[in-house]
Amino acid sequence: MKITRVINNNVVAAVDEQNHELVLMGNGIGFRRKLGDEVDPGSIEKTFARFDEKWVRNFQRLSEEIPYEYMHMTNEIIDYAQLSLNKELNENVYIALMDHLNFAIQRIRQGVALSNSMLWEIKHYYNHEYRIGMEAIAIIKKYTGLDMPADEAGFIAMHILNSELNLDMDRSKIMTRIIQDVLGIITYHFHIVIDEESLDYERFVTHLKFFIQRAIHENESKIWDKSLMDMIRSQYLESYDCASKVAAYIQRTTPYRVSEEETIYLTVHIQRLQITSKKAE
Repeated sequence: MKITRVINNNVVAAVDEQNHELVLMGNGIGFRRKLGDEVDPGSIEKTFARFDEKWVRNFQRLSEEIPYEYMHMTNEIIDYAQLSLNKELNENVYIALMDHLNFAIQRIRQGVALSNSMLWEIKHYYNHEYRIGMEAIAIIKKYTGLDMPADEAGFIAMHILNSELNLDMDRSKIMTRIIQDVLGIITYHFHIVIDEESLDYERFVTHLKFFIQRAIHENESKIWDKSLMDMIRSQYLESYDCASKVAAYIQRTTPYRVSEEETIYLTVHIQRLQITSKKAE
């Protein structure tokens, strides 16, 4: 491999023997190196093969701002996540998570801890990703000595979740259309104007994205026990009726058969959403 650009001491751009463009990360990999130099294979810690110029600029900016050990730490967390999930994550997660961790570490050292308003939902409905977040906290402590709160495990889990939504253009269009149609069903059912600035709207759309992701891939999710389902069904009759309409729509437009558990979870989010919205005039 030959260096085509020295981004900084720890990051270089290069081409391999097949002329594939790569970004390589490693401690000191770019130190005193120049265009055309051969890359020492033993100095490569991470190879990025899918990126664009914007990605490279952002990666360069971050790698100049943060200590190299944070880059190494982020890589260890993502490697663990991919092994645990048995899937490859979108490479954008390296930049997003690295940036978040750098800022979070600064905050915690200054005594500023942020509350994660979605922590309960993340723990209960995306428990695998949350457990990855908890392991990430242990990795962070190994590198920094800091005890991060559980809220940070939730934030890390959200970055992992977002990177799992690595859809192609066609599926992105399908997801966008379904989200628009589902919101239309809810506004028509309750005759409301949804507050798109509210946290409940953000929560609902976040859940909806992962719900649609499962629907597109026909992956079923088990999340509720029967007694809780019965209570929610009887307590939120109108929202359950609306959720049933959404479930019927999803079943018409995707190969997915919506479970009663998913319908109940939609009920909870729809109930919150319609409470914070105002009646249409």
